Order: sequence, then C-alpha cells, then structure tokens
Amino acid sequence: MERTESNGPVTVPALPSLEPIRLVDRHGRRTAEPVVPSPDHDTLMALLRGMVIGRRFDRQASALARQGGLAVYPSSYGQEACQVAGALALAEQDWLFPTYRDSVALLTRGVDPIEVLTLLRGDWHSGYDPRPHRCAPQCTPLASNASHAVGLTYAARRKGEETAALVLMGDGATSEGDAHEAYNFAAVWNAPVVFLVQNNGWAISVPVEKQTRAPTLAHKAVGYGMPGYHVDGNDAAAVYAVVSRALAEARSGGGPVLIEARTYRLDPHTNSDAPQRYRRDAEVAYWRDRDPVSRLEALLRAEGAAGDADLARFADEAERVAADVRKRLAEADDPDPEDLFAHVYASIPPSLAHQRADLRDELREG
Repeated sequence: MERTESNGPVTVPALPSLEPIRLVDRHGRRTAEPVVPSPDHDTLMALLRGMVIGRRFDRQASALARQGGLAVYPSSYGQEACQVAGALALAEQDWLFPTYRDSVALLTRGVDPIEVLTLLRGDWHSGYDPRPHRCAPQCTPLASNASHAVGLTYAARRKGEETAALVLMGDGATSEGDAHEAYNFAAVWNAPVVFLVQNNGWAISVPVEKQTRAPTLAHKAVGYGMPGYHVDGNDAAAVYAVVSRALAEARSGGGPVLIEARTYRLDPHTNSDAPQRYRRDAEVAYWRDRDPVSRLEALLRAEGAAGDADLARFADEAERVAADVRKRLAEADDPDPEDLFAHVYASIPPSLAHQRADLRDELREG
C-alpha cells in the first residue's frame, strides 16, 4: 500500500499478525505453514548450544547474587531464545545494544563472562571494551540504548559502511519517551536498526495491558512508518529467522524494523524482587510449559540432528563456563575505594581532593 506525499510515494507497512510467527510449537514440532524459512540444522544446533550455556551462566549468576558475589542480577531465565537468537543473527560488523537483562546475549556475542558481570558486581561503569565485539555498554535507564543505536548506524551509513544494529529492549521500555524518539528518528532517517522488544509481560510489576491499548507492541511500528513483526519469543528458530531477515533488509537500505517477541521471565525482575506479590503461580506454570530450550531440543532429537552425546557436550561446556565464573570471581581483588576519584578529571579539583582525603581518613580509622 502506498500514499503520496510532496516528495513522492511512501509505502505504508502492513499490520503485524495478531498470532505470533512460529516455526516450532511448544511440543517441539514443526508448524504446518511457516511464514519464514526455518534455519538449517547447523544453525539450530548453534542456537541450542547457546541457550544451554546461557541458561547455566544465568543460573550461576543468580546464585552468586544471592550469595553476595554480585550487587544485583537481573535474570533472563526463560528468555534465552530471544537473546541467543538475536546475538547469533548479527553479522560481524553489526552492533548489539543490550540492556541490564541481556547478559546472555553478550555472552553469546563473545564477551568474556567475567567482564559481562563486572558492571553487576559494581566494580566499574562497564566491564568490557565495546569495540572488539561491537557490543555497546549495558543500559539501565530504559530505552536509552535505542537512540544511541540510531545515531551509530546513521553515522556508519554516511561513512558507507554496511552496519546494522540490534537493540534489545523490554515491553516497559516501549512506554518511555526515549523509545518514541528512537523509533521516529530511525524511520525518518531510514537507519538500519532492528528493535527487538522482549515482551515478557511485566515491566517489573506492571502488566503490559496497563501500558498500552495496542493489539500487540509490534503494531506500534505502523505509526512510525516502519514494518512490525510479532514472533513467538520462546521459539529460537522463529526469532532467528525473523531477526536475520530484518537485519539483512536494514543493511540493504530497507530501514528500521520493530519486532515484538512474546516471551516470559520465569525468575524475579532482579534478585531483590518478590514476583509472587503480583503474578500467579498458574501463569508461571503456563510459560514454563513453553520452555525455549526443551522445545528446540525436542525438535532436533525428533529429526535426528541431536542426540545424547551432543546434549552432554553442551552441558559439559556450560558447566565449564559456570565453574570458570565461580573461580575467577572468587579470586578477583576487591575494588579500591579510591578508584571512585580516578578517571573523572585530568586534574582533580579541590572539592574532590577534599572528599578523597576524607575517605582515606575513614579507611585508616577502620
């Protein structure tokens, strides 16, 4: 469909489907009429491996938070399909813009697991160099990463680079003004950005139906003049297929895309949350029965692409990652309190020097 404006015809995107795009059902069976081609078995095996390792890493990080080894940890237990599929869909030259809940995506992208957790331990502003793996720092303010991605890709396109960006955000982030600004500028500038909204149903304790009257979050794309896709976020095959297509189209000049992935976080919002106060056990059980890891495992076993030896190999690798995280965090030096004053000014001003002296006095006094 097209409309005519003073500068020529403009394509009006079609409405997203109310039923999410799905390639593999909750029982691990192929859907009858797939709307996007399914990834091959090698890709599906890579997705399963990434989810097994990512889930074990997430479980280990959650345990460390309970033990005091991390200041906080926002678990992504149950959302592995979105994070692993999104990260694996990126090309080497693309950028990932994660949030505080996207540690598994960073791990999948190749960031050192200890550096992934450094921010959450409270040591530094960000525990990794963004450049080697093209991963922006994890953002805590909701949707602030979205406009950063638009700016980076706009600049890259002006330099003639075929670079796209994947922005990870939650359903709550779509209610922020920063999201509106990013969507609008991305569409106006035709920036090669894919916004992947992990709709887990809750912005902490606020359900999505109290955030919007839109039929799906993907429908919001139409108002900005960009395509929107509604996908089963617990189907790693579908997420990978849709995100891969959207990134390829963005790189080739097709502009931004908004993808809503319907998923669920099985754990609390963070280790300090009490989700039993706002959600029912039956709801959690419903989503546990749609687990992304067991769904893909069932498919690959049924089609003869994965067996016990493959799953054992993935589990062993996951355990090695978890053991390495435990060991290296236990051996890590405690941060020097005086680092609070480092790397702020080239020449420390008198007011800050006075505060540093006060801190030294307190530390000497015990």
